[in-house]
Amino acid sequence: MKHSNIPIFIPELACPHQCIFCNQAKISGQQEIPQPDEIPSIVDTYLETMNDGREVEIAFFGGSFTGIPLDLQEKYLREAYKYLCEGKINGIRLSTRPDYINDKVIELLKRYGVTTIELGAQSTNDDVLLASGRGHKSDAIRKASEMILDANIHLGLQMMIGLPHDTYERSQQTVKDIISLGADNTRIYPTLVIKGTQLAKLYELGRYQPLDLPTAVRWAKDFYLQFEAAGLTILRVGLHASEELTHERSLIAGPYHKSFKELMMTEIWADILNQTLKEKRDQEITLEVNPTQVNFVWGYAGQNKKIFEEKNLTAKIRGNNSLSKYELKIT
Repeated sequence: MKHSNIPIFIPELACPHQCIFCNQAKISGQQEIPQPDEIPSIVDTYLETMNDGREVEIAFFGGSFTGIPLDLQEKYLREAYKYLCEGKINGIRLSTRPDYINDKVIELLKRYGVTTIELGAQSTNDDVLLASGRGHKSDAIRKASEMILDANIHLGLQMMIGLPHDTYERSQQTVKDIISLGADNTRIYPTLVIKGTQLAKLYELGRYQPLDLPTAVRWAKDFYLQFEAAGLTILRVGLHASEELTHERSLIAGPYHKSFKELMMTEIWADILNQTLKEKRDQEITLEVNPTQVNFVWGYAGQNKKIFEEKNLTAKIRGNNSLSKYELKIT
């Protein structure tokens, strides 16, 4: 079933703690914060285009929702809960920090039907968390995860790659921890240097170097495949494209690309093609793949065509609904 979120961004309002990489108003591309009484008009506008039987959730994103005073949280949740009670949406999700989860918060979220909580874990390495100014250690992630699952609420754990003091091995451990902590969904974000952040100051002083784009894509590819193999839903890879995320506006440095996921999928299929076509040369072939993968087989901007050219292969690609995501049939 198709799934859609009705996103309600609340940048900065809910997050008095400022991590060194964060300027949420810039990252979300939104400066205005909707008030609780504006929620119905936002939701109704979205629902007008979502009446095709898809699964719909109201999603409070952009800050740390549970950092808002409890009475204000309740005002937002009450508006969303009306739609849940009326059967117009299927769930309510929100994103927050691990150290902003406690018994009172969990009780409130359960009362208003919250179905998924995404924690910005970012990393489970204490050195990386300290260097990134997260303000908590990895035990806060573990404790919050347990509380959410004990409340029968779905758990999402987001990660960031390329944070200060991060390494491939440390990010690899974060992937393993996200899986073992019981998350059923995740997001993979590359760390970017945004104007107005502490990370920007470190970068300008030469004390931080972001991942380059090929490296970030390679890391994301490896972690994406591990999450898939473990049965997690990967909700997003890379940041949403926005006018703010340009060098003319707020982006200073880092592996940003408007088609980051497509670059990653191109690499996944390059590996599959190089392995599968290892013995083939100088012939015409037809490749059948799941229809959702056809564009990725060709690759972003046709990048994977060079694999066929180097082997002097004339290739046709067509969709076959009977094939699984990474299955390839050659005739």
